[in-house]
Amino acid sequence: MPCASTLKGGALCKCSVAVVTFDGFNELDSFIASALINRCRKDGLEAFVTTPTPVVTSMNGVEVTGQRPMEFVTEADVVLIGSGVRTRDVVADDRLISRLPLDPSRQLVGAQCSGALVLARLGLLDSMPACTDAKSRPFVEAVGVTVLDVPFHAEGNIATAGGCLASQYLATWVITRTLGEDAARDVLDYVAPVGENEETVERALRAVRAGEAALR
Repeated sequence: MPCASTLKGGALCKCSVAVVTFDGFNELDSFIASALINRCRKDGLEAFVTTPTPVVTSMNGVEVTGQRPMEFVTEADVVLIGSGVRTRDVVADDRLISRLPLDPSRQLVGAQCSGALVLARLGLLDSMPACTDAKSRPFVEAVGVTVLDVPFHAEGNIATAGGCLASQYLATWVITRTLGEDAARDVLDYVAPVGENEETVERALRAVRAGEAALR
């Protein structure tokens, strides 16, 4: 990825992340990923909650105003698809799906839990296996995608994560791919529970490394 690299004269490339968030979204998916990534604003990496309507409501009734409209996905360097209780409605909505013209040849594309259904609907998984949560698994398998019993998996510029708290691994992948492992270490060390810093950092990096190396 060419974004967030230092140019001549010390100018910094900006790298933007669209955290796609639908009605019925899981707060842990969208908020953890965006919060971790936004620890890197000073380095040129910034995430925006991106919504199909001005306001979306979470699975627990939390109303959130989108920071960017859905059209932002076409200009973002990274697109992360969050999950929620209405993802099957999303993939059944041709008009909504058409607003997600993603391009892994120039973008990093990730999905959390049931977000794997969106990637499958867009034809981005092809023969690639995916990670998802236990409740979403039968629906992901029903569309012909092999589900892995691991929290994170990536091939090239596409990644999936399974389990709400695996959103930290998706964020770690984004930070590592755009800014490098040292930047990811700094973020994870800052947010880690007191006394569990090293364990937290190494677990996340280990999950990402394993997920990227699985099929090599």
